[in-house]
Amino acid sequence: MIQVTSHMRILLHVQPIDFRKGIDGIAAVCRGALGEDPMEGSLFVFINRGRSAVKLLVYDGQGMWLMQKRLSRGKFRWWPSGGEKSSRHLAVHELQLLLWNGDMRSAVTEPMWKPLNVT
Repeated sequence: MIQVTSHMRILLHVQPIDFRKGIDGIAAVCRGALGEDPMEGSLFVFINRGRSAVKLLVYDGQGMWLMQKRLSRGKFRWWPSGGEKSSRHLAVHELQLLLWNGDMRSAVTEPMWKPLNVT
């Protein structure tokens, strides 16, 4: 069982990847395109070219986990554009919304940090 907490670092790879890749191929994408070591505990999120499936790669201290979700119909509605960066950091609630095929642009959430009103 993988537990995703608010302290976990989640990196989303912006460009689609070839989903024929397994653990070793996706770990190579982490090292090459993202410049990250996949064995340091970050969770990595990838999408296929058709935007119908996502893969998550994470190291749990003993081995690598590769998880995949493929939609039965349609495509993932939200995925960040390429731009200059090859990756984007996600908060846990953003990952949950993405996996439920929600749209981050229209989701209303509270800010991650609010100042306390001390009187």
